[in-house]
Amino acid sequence: MRSRTPSRPAPQKHRREPAAQDNPVFAQPAPSPHPSGFMDPVTDQREREMKSIGPVPEPRGNAVEPVLTLAEILGSQGAAKTKAIAASGQIVVHCVGDTGSAKGPETQNLVSGKMATDFDEARPADVPSFFYHLGDVVYYFGEAAYYYDQFYEPFRDYPAPIVAIPGNHDGVVWSGDPAPSLAAFVRNFCSTTPAQSPDAGGLLRTTMTEPGVYFTLEAPFVRFLGLYSNVLEDPGIISDENGRYPELDRRQVDFLTAALQRIKREKFAGAVILATHHPAFSGGSSHGGSPGMLADVDSACQAAGLWPHAVLAGHAHNYQRYTRTVDGVSIPFIVAGCGGHSPLARMRGTYRTPYRIDSSLTLESYDDTDYGYLRMVVNTKSLRIEYHPQHDGGRTRTPDDTVTVDLATHSIR
Repeated sequence: MRSRTPSRPAPQKHRREPAAQDNPVFAQPAPSPHPSGFMDPVTDQREREMKSIGPVPEPRGNAVEPVLTLAEILGSQGAAKTKAIAASGQIVVHCVGDTGSAKGPETQNLVSGKMATDFDEARPADVPSFFYHLGDVVYYFGEAAYYYDQFYEPFRDYPAPIVAIPGNHDGVVWSGDPAPSLAAFVRNFCSTTPAQSPDAGGLLRTTMTEPGVYFTLEAPFVRFLGLYSNVLEDPGIISDENGRYPELDRRQVDFLTAALQRIKREKFAGAVILATHHPAFSGGSSHGGSPGMLADVDSACQAAGLWPHAVLAGHAHNYQRYTRTVDGVSIPFIVAGCGGHSPLARMRGTYRTPYRIDSSLTLESYDDTDYGYLRMVVNTKSLRIEYHPQHDGGRTRTPDDTVTVDLATHSIR
């Protein structure tokens, strides 16, 4: 049995590269008691300003479209497991962002604990295959010292892969730390092989093998196209925006265009989900939308002649669901930044939904009073996205909000 107070990860200057192993490890074996709280409060957490654009690391192999498959994530049994998912007729995926909490584990454990109860299902087809994290894994700086308290420990009982795109806090580095932007995220999520992380504090979950901080994730019935929207508090940025941000380039727009073009060329019939940390639209009191990023996304979709079935984001610390109508299709734009970061963000007003913002955009539903997560169910015909608040408890399976997208027609019901 592991002691109640595990050793801290090694200091940054002594940090070593993780040792590779044959197959990944996800949940911590039992019995293994939880620590009662944060073990080593950090003193630099008050400095939160993000004023400089961060560099975007090249993906592994410098591919235009870096790709990772669920089978690769699952190791030697990946092919058999993904074949079984396909045979079951559906895949279930968790999704939420902003799980890190610099104030203690209580709020994030409310969400991770309820998510873990979704693995207690009568039908194997209803069990989640992975968790797609929408960024801000740790706060307020994306440094190695925070990964045990804010990621590895809260998800120690989560028995499936956790894939992630970085949020702005994952990319920003405290001015007094010599580590480059995204160094800790890349070590823990973009390892070349599954390995024990020195940041895990002795827990056994292995590193993820994502090919970069933007990439395509392929799984039965679904493809996720994930982008890194950089380190500013607002707005989210994925390109130089025609010279406005000369520190950046158009690699991510080219990636998105290429990924959509390949989907169209291959006649992929499953769900196409675009994920960014910063939202395109938000009515949150502390974080607004990102019109420049939305213009870049639109340009890629128009160039490819293909639109995603849903667009997911975090960053605003609540739940919001919009419907956007563009080029004759309806697309849910969902903000799910309610993964446990405290405090929650209130909306700028009180709205009777559906609330029509303009001719192309409607706020359909929101929850700014509770933490929660998305449970997505995808089959050959539809994508269903459910919002589950944590206060319902582990015995409740009924979502508080649901939207279903017909994959063939892009219509919403």
